[in-house]
Amino acid sequence: MHDWPLIQRYVCTNLALLRNVRKQNPDAVVIYKPHPDVEVGLRPGTLAEARRYCDVIAADHAPIPLINQVDEVWTMTSLLGFEALIRGKAVTCLGLPFYSGWGLTHDRHAVPRRQARPDILGLIHACLIEYPRYFDPVSRLPCPPEVVVERRAKGADLPQAWYLRPLTKIQGAFASQAHLWR
Repeated sequence: MHDWPLIQRYVCTNLALLRNVRKQNPDAVVIYKPHPDVEVGLRPGTLAEARRYCDVIAADHAPIPLINQVDEVWTMTSLLGFEALIRGKAVTCLGLPFYSGWGLTHDRHAVPRRQARPDILGLIHACLIEYPRYFDPVSRLPCPPEVVVERRAKGADLPQAWYLRPLTKIQGAFASQAHLWR
């Protein structure tokens, strides 16, 4: 674990994240992966000044091969950090994602309400099997996670709802205003 002090203010912009990463890792090769919603234009967040703090901007690159190439992932709340944990990578959290505060990440904020100390398999089970409720897009009924995995593995031609893209744009609009309630 790093002996850095907890940060007092939440880091809630990608630019602030990059500044912190560069400040704490001045000699590292820093790769910045923009959020997929930003890359496809569903929400704002393009960083013109990102190059000042990173060595590589990995836009339009698949995240898993990137994770496999790095030693550590720094994030605010990204699911990319959870993917990195699953793959045994060190993860530093400058925000409070669901997977922080359990003793598995290098947390820059205290999360005192999380008292349990699960191992990574316990966290994966809780997050992907025990806690969520799954919906079968074919039968339109609740289902166990195994049904969803089977449908994905078979590459089933799943029905696409007409409202998903507009809904994603609305979610992106709200996500870009998160600073109002953080």
